[in-house]
Amino acid sequence: MDKTKKEATKKKQVLSKKQLSEKDKKLLNIAFNILAVFCIAIFCIALTPKTFQNDTFYTIKVGQGIREWGIDGQDHYSFIELPYTYPHWLYDVIMSLIFDFLGGWTALYVSTIVLACTLGILLYFTLKKITKNSLISFAIALGQMFLMQDYIAARAQLVTFILFVLTVLFIEKFLESGKKRYAVGLIAIPIMIANIHSAVWPFYFVLYLPYVGEYIVRIIIDAHIVHNIYKWITEIRIRRTNKILKKAPKESVAKYQAKVAELTKKQEENSTKFETKLLKREEKRKRPFKLKIEKIDRVKWLILIMFICLFTGLLTPIGDMPYTYTLKIMQGNTTSSISEHIPLTLIDSKSTLFCLTLVLAILIFTDVKIRLRDLFFLGGLIFLALSSRRQVSMLVLFGGIVFARILTELLEKYDKKGTKEVMNFLTSTIGEILTILFIFSISYFVYIPNQNQPYVDIGSYPVEASKWIKENLDYKNIRMFNEYNYGSYLLFEDIPVFIDSRCDLYTPEFDGEKDEDGKYDGQDIFTDFMNISSIATYYDTKFDQYNITHVMTKTNTKLNMLLSRDDGYTQIYKDDDFIIYERETE
Repeated sequence: MDKTKKEATKKKQVLSKKQLSEKDKKLLNIAFNILAVFCIAIFCIALTPKTFQNDTFYTIKVGQGIREWGIDGQDHYSFIELPYTYPHWLYDVIMSLIFDFLGGWTALYVSTIVLACTLGILLYFTLKKITKNSLISFAIALGQMFLMQDYIAARAQLVTFILFVLTVLFIEKFLESGKKRYAVGLIAIPIMIANIHSAVWPFYFVLYLPYVGEYIVRIIIDAHIVHNIYKWITEIRIRRTNKILKKAPKESVAKYQAKVAELTKKQEENSTKFETKLLKREEKRKRPFKLKIEKIDRVKWLILIMFICLFTGLLTPIGDMPYTYTLKIMQGNTTSSISEHIPLTLIDSKSTLFCLTLVLAILIFTDVKIRLRDLFFLGGLIFLALSSRRQVSMLVLFGGIVFARILTELLEKYDKKGTKEVMNFLTSTIGEILTILFIFSISYFVYIPNQNQPYVDIGSYPVEASKWIKENLDYKNIRMFNEYNYGSYLLFEDIPVFIDSRCDLYTPEFDGEKDEDGKYDGQDIFTDFMNISSIATYYDTKFDQYNITHVMTKTNTKLNMLLSRDDGYTQIYKDDDFIIYERETE
């Protein structure tokens, strides 16, 4: 009896130790999550720029206009009569409400900080879900946000980054658990994107393609097409020979019987070889050389969700824009003229080049495997990034997720206890203090350039010139030529513009219908602006065409050099950066 009691006591002690260990793990996990979230938030605050980009100005004004006139399909800010599609109408309305009722530029700055922090923290938890490694997720999330700092702005794209990361998280969660709430989330996200930023709506479906692609490849491999075709042909030959055998004369029976026996034997030998190959293949799949091809049955339900989501682009007041916007932009000439649409040169993006080299080095020189869907992800994202600079953001976001997987496998293979020991240290009192001090130090040096920045850069935008126009000219009735980069600020100040950074508004693809030759017959104001600015056409002829009465340009442009010598233009305003001419008209 005493021995039995002692054994029972020992079992209880072992169980209590295990339970305590699980408890410690949970506490450690919670402590590290709190530390990671706090540090990421501090870092994201430091990364958020105070100075707003040109798109923010028209976002506020368009949002105010929608609240006043509704979505009427017409532009109210250019003196040229144009249709407008409101591609991110919901975002515009929300930003205008924040600006008008919550504190102007400061409120917009705070909202950008909140969105940046949301993106950083969401990246951390998404990476953690995928890699099951908190330390690597923390480090990669910080790195991703650092590389994303050029894309942190009060623009609709910041919201769609968050929605895209949520999409990947929901896909991974759905494939893992099959819970319906993730399917509901995946259907809700494209509805939000169609209304917040319809221009990137098609990219939502790109995120499904690596999963679907891997599933299809695995189905094709498991279909054993060559073997089944050979088997099918052999069976046809056997059936045909048996039919001939039934009608064959007696002297030929032995010949056809031998042929049937030979075909049957070949089929049996082939089946035996095939079964042996299958066994070897299954063994290889357990220990792949470099590429892991998985077949997740729930992907077929993911394909169904993707098909349902194809119709979510109709749940918006802007018509078919989610389906047609990207196609029209690609057909136009703005992609070759606007810097963010120009193809990426890797030597000009050293951080991108370094990250890609690091991933390739790990895959080539270590025993780390990569999943086929991750390879599809990387290949597709690299292609998109090389095609357009703006897609570097997608490479950072989703390439970072792939890199986190690879790095986790590398560390687990060569140093299983390393990250656990580091985590234990970081969640100790000394570790937390040192980590916070380290993040604060980095954040401080990142924040210094932003510290004294104004909300509106007077060197980039005509702040003083706009005040002068409103005080000295009949600004509602003038027809003033202006440049692309600061037109948004002019319309924000209620000054009618020739052009602004809503590039779609000023192209024929959005301002006309297709003619018999398949070309759009709308006005090509964007091309006219480019030709005037680069002096590729005679400016005065174009100004006659648009009945221009005034010209605003920056002081260091080619156009200013010519206008300053033209007797038909009188300088009426000048500051350090901008100059305004009045044009003589008959």
